[in-house]
Amino acid sequence: MNLQTQIAKDLLKIKAVFFRPEEPFTWASGIKSPVYCDNRLTLTAPEVRTDVEEGLKKLIEENYPEAQVLMGTSTAGIAHAAITAHLMGLPMGYVRSGAKDHGRQNQIEGKLEAGQKVVVVEDLISTGGSVLEVVDVLRNAGAEVLGIVSIFTYGMQKGLDRLAAANVKNVSLTDFDCIAAVAAEDGYIAKEDVARLIRFRNNPADESWRD
Repeated sequence: MNLQTQIAKDLLKIKAVFFRPEEPFTWASGIKSPVYCDNRLTLTAPEVRTDVEEGLKKLIEENYPEAQVLMGTSTAGIAHAAITAHLMGLPMGYVRSGAKDHGRQNQIEGKLEAGQKVVVVEDLISTGGSVLEVVDVLRNAGAEVLGIVSIFTYGMQKGLDRLAAANVKNVSLTDFDCIAAVAAEDGYIAKEDVARLIRFRNNPADESWRD
């Protein structure tokens, strides 16, 4: 079994990614979504957590062999960056969503020197907005951002376009299409639901996938 399929099975098993096309979830934006995603649940499932962190280590070694520092996104990427950095013997830190209003007023936590080669660790990518803010902060601090590793990506066009425009590479352990296919194969959803789910992924604002 390849890594992408193994992680898909792991996330479905612990309901870190949970499909409910007949009873959609409502996002803060009001969009009706057939999928719920909470990769924080991987942290409380030791076997899955091991697969995820060793998988992230493998992705970094294969795609960013020059990595010198791992930087987690706040807050979901912090634990994954810490564990993966420990496995790799690398330093890590994280980037706050905004600078602190006290003390040294840091936005980047942990030691980062100008010119260091950094990989950003994120749990999930949808439209790419939040992770690209982290990339900007690191670049402004003088880091060379090699790219991003993430547990899961929706593969939404808006996110792909944003990453391309910012010249940022992302590699994910698994993606929406793979998880939808595995969910159908393993009986979490009906096989005929896969096409509906892909229609949602292609245009989340269009609710015609529900018909």
